[in-house]
Amino acid sequence: MTTTLRPAEPLQQHADGTRSRRYQVCVNSRPVGAVHLATHPVFGPTVARVLDLRIDEPDRRRGRATVAALAAEEVVRGWGCERIEATVPADVPAAVRLATALGYVQRNRGLSKQLGAVPPELPAGTRGRDLTEAEYGPWLDEGRAGYAQSWIDRGVPAEQARAKSESDHARLLPQGAATPGVRLSVLEHEGTPVGTLWVAIEEDRAYVYDVEADERFRGRGHGRSLMLLAERHAVAAGKTVIALNVFAGNTPAERLYESLGYEPTMYAMYKPLL
Repeated sequence: MTTTLRPAEPLQQHADGTRSRRYQVCVNSRPVGAVHLATHPVFGPTVARVLDLRIDEPDRRRGRATVAALAAEEVVRGWGCERIEATVPADVPAAVRLATALGYVQRNRGLSKQLGAVPPELPAGTRGRDLTEAEYGPWLDEGRAGYAQSWIDRGVPAEQARAKSESDHARLLPQGAATPGVRLSVLEHEGTPVGTLWVAIEEDRAYVYDVEADERFRGRGHGRSLMLLAERHAVAAGKTVIALNVFAGNTPAERLYESLGYEPTMYAMYKPLL
């Protein structure tokens, strides 16, 4: 039997400069699933994304998804793409195994935690306060540079990484520190600033966009205190779920989040197209 991709629509050209197309996964011309491919809105036309890949239940566990994923790579090579990315749900182990077997590498993962009604206490001598207007500019500059470097360290070209950092910060902080729903905090211990925190209060959850312990004071538990402060913000806003992203290879952060009860929700994976 032959598994192929058959276009389900014309190639779509979007206002943001991306292209996309939906395909049927067919076995001897019989539809058995679907694939949706697109180029990346920030990284540009040389980076493809798998927005959806699914095989209908009766045809699963027969290698259809593997062939469809390989065929998708050939399609985007034809678009001139040099890298392909996919977001894989953590609660679908078969999808994670497939991506890994095909050579995709984890770049980052999403984590979340269920919260109780009582906010956690901060350690004695530790408190959170709002980031001041004078602190905002240096914090933003440092955050943009650090975020871009995190992508560069994981194989993203510097120009693409910087563009993503600029785009994400502009989108998430359109009014700077006054952006509605945003909490920008400084953690102090015995009166000394030891870290910063960026939490967004979203419709159905709180989201930690950045947590940074001052390098001079690392290894003293301030990272944990920053996360407890984030949970305090979430509970105070009436949220029962808090989420965040962690880059693969950031072992201290991964261990901290695991110890606090955060669990994976998705894996962001990529593969160079040689």
